[in-house]
Amino acid sequence: MFAIAPALGKANLSASQLKLLAGKARWIFRVCEAGFPTIPTIAITRAAWDELQAERGRRDIRLRTHWVACLFKLVDKDGKPPMLVVRTSAASHNGGLMPARIGIPAPAAPEDAVDPGRPLARAIKQAFESYGFSGRTWTGGRQEDDRARQIVLVQAVAEGAVEQFLTRNAATGALGPAPLNGGPLPRLPEGVNALIALLDAKAGRHMSCLVAVKDGQVQFMSARSVQASAGAELEAAVDRVERRIWTPHSAVSRVDANRLALMLHPRLKSSEGVSPIAMGLGVSPGAASGIIVFNAEDAARLRARGKHCILVVNETGPADIEGMKAATGILTARGGMSSHAGVIARITGKPCVAGVRNLSVDAAEMVCHIGDREFRAGDRLTIDGTDGAVYLGTLPLAQPQIGGAIGKLLGWSDASRDIAVRTNAETMESVQTALSFGAEGVGLARSEHMFFSPERMVALRRMILSEDEDARSRAIAGLVDYQTGDYSALFASMKGLPVNVRLFDPPLHEFLPRTDEEIEEAAASLGVAVRALRMRLERIAEINPMLGHRGVRLAITYPEILQMQMQAVLAGARAASEKQSEPVAVEVMVPFVSTASEVSWVRERAMAILDNSGLTRSERVRFSFGTMLELPRACLRAGDIAAMVDFISFGTNDLTQTTFGISRDDAPTFLAAYQRKGVYERDPFVTIDEKGVGEMIEIAIARGRAANPRLKIGICGEHAGDPASLKFFAGLGIDYVSCSPYRVPIARLTLAQASA
Repeated sequence: MFAIAPALGKANLSASQLKLLAGKARWIFRVCEAGFPTIPTIAITRAAWDELQAERGRRDIRLRTHWVACLFKLVDKDGKPPMLVVRTSAASHNGGLMPARIGIPAPAAPEDAVDPGRPLARAIKQAFESYGFSGRTWTGGRQEDDRARQIVLVQAVAEGAVEQFLTRNAATGALGPAPLNGGPLPRLPEGVNALIALLDAKAGRHMSCLVAVKDGQVQFMSARSVQASAGAELEAAVDRVERRIWTPHSAVSRVDANRLALMLHPRLKSSEGVSPIAMGLGVSPGAASGIIVFNAEDAARLRARGKHCILVVNETGPADIEGMKAATGILTARGGMSSHAGVIARITGKPCVAGVRNLSVDAAEMVCHIGDREFRAGDRLTIDGTDGAVYLGTLPLAQPQIGGAIGKLLGWSDASRDIAVRTNAETMESVQTALSFGAEGVGLARSEHMFFSPERMVALRRMILSEDEDARSRAIAGLVDYQTGDYSALFASMKGLPVNVRLFDPPLHEFLPRTDEEIEEAAASLGVAVRALRMRLERIAEINPMLGHRGVRLAITYPEILQMQMQAVLAGARAASEKQSEPVAVEVMVPFVSTASEVSWVRERAMAILDNSGLTRSERVRFSFGTMLELPRACLRAGDIAAMVDFISFGTNDLTQTTFGISRDDAPTFLAAYQRKGVYERDPFVTIDEKGVGEMIEIAIARGRAANPRLKIGICGEHAGDPASLKFFAGLGIDYVSCSPYRVPIARLTLAQASA
């Protein structure tokens, strides 16, 4: 029990007492300490209150005497005991806490100050009881620790009008006074500006402030922090730097990288009064409204007409990419954070809700059901990829307002960051978005994503379905021309920044027709009989394609695919080098390796193609060869692999799958239960598993660097855009991370915070 704002003099608090100042108590003490007129206030801990009650049973008065002396610190120089107010003071605001009890008479006798039947003691007892006694606690600690830290405040009743306002505008971040909850701003004297400046400097956050105004004078009563929009917090942080309250370093360290993501996408203006009809997983942030479509063709048609649409499917695959690009948002019945839908949605910046369990889609009949509701093509939905909500009809959206503050903050971030931030992108639209967000190169260009236009798909299928090497070589010749143009444009857009091209990775069957209608169309376009095509498809189909004929295995069994890709990459690099002054920095990455012999086999042939191209003698093209580590064995044998590559990059999505033995697309069906029951603390496909997958990465880095000290190391999985994962990666001595374009600012900020 101690005074934090005595009526006379100043408070002298010990270090242990200072640690107890949570919530309102902290700001009352800080404002009073700075010399601003403050309503007299004392604090009592639960431990002290419990001991006061125990003392009553022993008929002891020593502690009570100290408590009464403490109450007298609320008495001004006129000597008249004031009416009293009792308040809770928790670290975080919660509606379950007792509201302030006002107008309590001062105890008439010492025993009245501790008797729970009397007004003051009863109010204090009820305040402590409102903190609760079970479950998680206000401070996030265990119950016993939290109870010891609980405090209640006793204040003198303020004279004059009591007014409440915000220290900063919750929507814009402008320095206040600002109205609370959209109401009118009270009439306040000029002196309140000094209090706002003081409190803003001390708290460094938006505060709801309570003051007493009498005869044009302001007395501070209490304050608590309030939630503001992500944009308002960012604007406030930059403003504090410009007012020399914070340093740029302080601003960088105190902005929440998770909330920064909310500023980069459209969002719902308000969902107040509207209930979602379904909930899934928010796997790509932002909100979108539009007409329901069930296939890529309809999405493209609506986009051409300038209309917004939501692509609704059971799950997405490579053949759906054009539809995903055309759609305004994506809604799937299956999948999770690192599913195909989630990954591609984040790359393209499209909102996506996945894993909606009560959604079923019949694409052939062009109908879907959400629970017992039926929807057809042309109906309208709104999705929120931030929280996973699905709403009926069209809800109003707010477009992102980035402004200059985010640029300033990220500029300060770059000054203290020593890990580069690249992007996962292969289309010009995605690359330009990433560059506008400050990407320093392409860390993962998925070469297979360049084949998804209709005419390229026909050529690719002809290559896949070829019965012999000669037929396959003829089909490949046409694909080289397609990819050469893509690579030339990609290299030119980066103006000398590195571009990492991953060789063909997915199983070939993912690019083949599935439905009867698609098979008939493919047979006609390829000029083969439907029956012959079906037989060929049956031979290619795999039981477990995620662990099957993919990645480096394709390059070794179909070397003409490797030949085609290398020719296209090098021709594109040559074309770009002839049009720009900066050298073209090309990195070729082999995916899904498990042995050094696989890497050696591909490297030997890739370097032979490079030597034959003549580019090794050119200073206009800088070539690097490396591999993607996605399998535990590759991590354990990283020393062998590192000796024959220039770089390694960890594909954390597949490394998580293969380390845990969990399919990322099937995981949502049970991971939620695992987390709910405490089996897993978090989803390993969202935040890296430091103890398992993380240790694999650490082993690989140590062994790789020991074998090749000049080895460049990157992270190119989806975890490279997650703030918690990035903090772990920052301690591994890596050279760069590569994430989806819209996560580039988040990575820039988080890595700066981690290096501080």
